[in-house]
Amino acid sequence: MFEMVKLPYPIEALSPYMPKETMEFHYGKHYKTYVDTLNKLVEGTEFASMPLEEIIRRTYGKAEYQAIFNNAGQAWNHQFFWTSMSPEGGRPSGRFLEKVVAQYGSYDKFKEELKNAALTQFGSGWAWVVEDGNELKIMKTANADTPVARGIKPLLCIDVWEHAYYLDFQNRRADYVESFLEHLARWPE
Repeated sequence: MFEMVKLPYPIEALSPYMPKETMEFHYGKHYKTYVDTLNKLVEGTEFASMPLEEIIRRTYGKAEYQAIFNNAGQAWNHQFFWTSMSPEGGRPSGRFLEKVVAQYGSYDKFKEELKNAALTQFGSGWAWVVEDGNELKIMKTANADTPVARGIKPLLCIDVWEHAYYLDFQNRRADYVESFLEHLARWPE
């Protein structure tokens, strides 16, 4: 049985940028539903004893397993999203920042491209910073899709499903993304 991962910080720790009430809905209701539904869908199947990443890879693009993929992808994406945030988040530093500057010219240019990916993701989905080979890339995925399905290593994600920000930002996705990048983003070392 899959279990909800424990948050790496107290549920209220991201306030005021992601208040406790938002986290209670997002973590305690949306994420919980994906985990609970996945458990029901895989019970008694070949997927029941597989790691989440393996389920994602084996069900990706297969219509007969779409419901399993959707819930496995959403469970994994959310687990990664929790670790993409920190109460001490904000701008990157160290080797990661050096790589960003070398590849994009400046953090501001990189941030602009990441923001654009988050804002132009039509409907629900995710904006990602990934490492593909030795390159940093920015990508976006719809719904439950995830870089894991393609064997690409995620480094950071921004949840752009409305439940991630609507309580606090209503339809102002741009404000949410800016707040995330300025105050919550937990960049790799």
